[in-house]
Parts: sequence; C-alpha cells; structure tokens
Amino acid sequence: MSTIFEDTKTAFALKSDAELERAYFLFKMIKSEPLVRIGTAITNFALKAHLPVEQLIRASVFDHFCGGVDEKDCLDNIEKMYEYHVHSVLDYSVEGKEAENQFDLALEKTLQNINFAKEKGSIPFAVFKPSGFGRFNLYEKVTAGETLTEEKQGDWGRVVKRFDTACKAAYDKDVCLLIDAEESWMQDAADDLIESMMEKYNTEKAIVFSTLQMYRWDRLEYLKNLHQKAEAKGYKIGMKLVRGAYMEKERERAKEKGYPSPICKDKATTDENYDAAIEYMLTGQGLSLYAGTHNELSTLKAMELAVKKGLTKDNDTIWFGQLYGMSDHITYNLAKEGYNVSKYMPYGAVRDVMPYLIRRAEENTSVAGQTSRELSLLKKERTRRKKQGRL
Repeated sequence: MSTIFEDTKTAFALKSDAELERAYFLFKMIKSEPLVRIGTAITNFALKAHLPVEQLIRASVFDHFCGGVDEKDCLDNIEKMYEYHVHSVLDYSVEGKEAENQFDLALEKTLQNINFAKEKGSIPFAVFKPSGFGRFNLYEKVTAGETLTEEKQGDWGRVVKRFDTACKAAYDKDVCLLIDAEESWMQDAADDLIESMMEKYNTEKAIVFSTLQMYRWDRLEYLKNLHQKAEAKGYKIGMKLVRGAYMEKERERAKEKGYPSPICKDKATTDENYDAAIEYMLTGQGLSLYAGTHNELSTLKAMELAVKKGLTKDNDTIWFGQLYGMSDHITYNLAKEGYNVSKYMPYGAVRDVMPYLIRRAEENTSVAGQTSRELSLLKKERTRRKKQGRL
C-alpha cells in the first residue's frame, strides 16, 4: 500500500512543465532558512512601501499556494482538480484584522462559501478561523477569564453571533463547517464556543467540526473528555486533526512567560499523539474525522484503521486533506484509490494573504523532512518527463 505515494505521474498530472519547474524552484528556496528570512524581510518591506511587487508575488509563491484572489478566481482550479476526484475547501486566508467590518466581511465570505459548497459537489466543506470573526486579544481575555468591560462584552457578543450565524447556515444547508485552531492562549475561548455550536447543531450528524493541533500534549485527553460530554448530551463530534502551525511561537511564549510548554517534547511524540487521536476517532462511535496531514505514515495508519472498522473508502465520516500546493503525491493518489480527499485552498487579495504565505514558508523551512520529500518527488517527476522529452 505504501507504494501508492510514489506515483508521481498521478501526483503531478495537473501540473504543466512550467508549473513543475516553478514548484521545484520554490521548494529549493524554502529549504534554505536564510533565504526564507531574507525573502520575508524584503517582501514585507516592499508591501509596506507600496512597491509594485504584487504581480511578481502572484506569479510565483501566490499561485502555487493559493487558488486565487476571490472565489470566482478559484473556480477553474477547483474544477480541474475535481476531474481527478480531488475536492476543494475554500479558505478565506486573510489574517490579523482588527476592525468589526473586516470580521463581518469574513462572515460574509464564510456564508458565500457555505452556499458554494451546497451548490457544488467539488466543495464538501466550508471553513473559517476564529480570529477571522473577532479580535485575537478578545479571545485571549476570555480564555484567561478576565472580566470584560461593557464594550468588550458587546464585541464578544458579536463574535458569538457570527459563530452562530455561520453554524446555523451550515446546518440549514447541510454543509459541514470546519473551524480552525489557533494559538493555545486564545484557544479555550474558541473551544467553548465551538462545543456550544456542536451541541446545538450536531444532534443528527457532525455539521460543525473543531480542530485539534496534536503537537499539543493535552489534546488527546481533551478529545476523550469532549467525546464523553457529547455522548452524555446526545450530539455528534466532527474533528479535524492536524499536527499544528505555531510551534516556535508557542515555545517562545511559554519560555518568556515561565509556564510549561504546551507542545510535545519532540516530533516523535507529536507523531505518536497524532496517530493515537486518529485511532481514537476511528474506533469510537459518533465521531467524524477530517485527517489533515502531510505525513504518509499517518495517512496509511488511518487507511488501515478504516478498513478494520469496515468503512468503505468513500464513507462520509472520514476525509483526508492537504494544503493546496503541498503533498500532491498523497492527495492525488488517495483520490485515485477512491478515498474522500480535499485540498485546503486559500484565497484572498495578494497583499492580504501575505501573512498566511509567509507563515507557510516559515513552517516548511522548519519541517526539513517535508520539504526534502517534496523536492525528491518533484525531481523524480522531472526526470520522468525528461525521459519522455518533455523537459
């Protein structure tokens, strides 16, 4: 079974020769930490100085990791992937906003994407980030148990209303809604909100999905406790499992503030934690899994456990997902085998999506094995095409 991920012809079938070369170049750049640091600094300076670099960014890193600048711009990529049985999850990836009208826009985009998902078989989920619906420091205050001023209470009430509006729309349209996880020091507030939405809208099946970052050593216990609560109260759990996206920031803050790091001690422990959560999700009752992973071994484990549970490959309680622009060898080969699989497809104005793209480059740099694997597969496909006289 493990050999299915070596099929680069299937993995890169959608990439033209030029796109394959661009991908190889980008991952070569990302592999170099000094180049990423320099490139990030130059890009931030150019954008702040309003230099005309957006077209250059769009033609390189943006078009590789993002589907487009708006929903319509993404449609061509969505339909091309769907021809290969790969679904899409439209992700409005604008981060770090502070104004209420920007949070209202994020809600509007989420509602639009719920409607898209209802209309198109190629889009099985909608998604949003908690900080897309409210200020990060407000979640932080609620998580810390601080007493909110009357103004902040009003702000929090609007956050709760946005959550409920999105979740009710998903329920009414029968569209599953993924809610991303963020930094640990704001996550409890988001978790409590999401749990209340699950209790309200997941009575018949999982509509609202939370996200667990399994590089946190406490998340498996959280999952088990949540499952017990859900069984007692009679609602279903939808959960996206990922390894995590803020490791360095988490460790630095824990050191600075003098509290134990919430992050597993090493990658091996994180892998064990992730796989244990996969096993729990696939052996328990009333649980729907979205396995967000670029790890081949974890993917294989989930496939094997699904077989043991007697689930068909296309059972709607198990989905696999990878980020657009990464791990095509997993995505397209899973789709070819008949599994439910999707690409998280970020989109938004080039300038607004840059924080996401910079974070993505930094994360890939810190996970050397991932970048090396991408490069080796791209190199293998380049060699295959050269033998055919294409490159």
